[in-house]
Amino acid sequence: MSSFTDYILPFLVTVIVVFGALKGINVFDVFLDGAKNGFKTVLGITPALIALIVAVNMLKNSGGLEVITNIFAPICNVLKIPEEITPLAILSPISGSGAISMFETILKEHGTDSFIGRCASIMMGSTETTFYAITLYYGSCNIKNTRHTLPSAICADLTSFIFSVFAVKLFIH
Repeated sequence: MSSFTDYILPFLVTVIVVFGALKGINVFDVFLDGAKNGFKTVLGITPALIALIVAVNMLKNSGGLEVITNIFAPICNVLKIPEEITPLAILSPISGSGAISMFETILKEHGTDSFIGRCASIMMGSTETTFYAITLYYGSCNIKNTRHTLPSAICADLTSFIFSVFAVKLFIH
């Protein structure tokens, strides 16, 4: 049994090809040019992405994540932030897959309906993989100076980290 959604992509492709043909555009050549430019973009950002992946794995496997977590522990204690979600707050701006892995671990250890599980859930829904996004978007455009992007994005991540706990305390617990 097929549904309406099975036909959306073929319909869109057909509309694009027909529209291009009506406008006198060689759709296949334009498609090949786009694919060639996409491949160039992938080659351009690959070194930065590989460096980011290696850095995240080194951080996790070397014990650096625990060291950073311990450094932030006093601040988290003052703000009444559970130390169990600190590694998630550190990984979320850096690595989406690392953050998901840490998030799954938190949910398995503490449960989905626990205070810690709910804080982690809100944090996952309100943070961005800041360094990955900057690497990808700025790298694809060959922009070296991010100006105010990085400080603003880190401020937003910190805000969501702190307010995820505040929101759970205020609205749920």
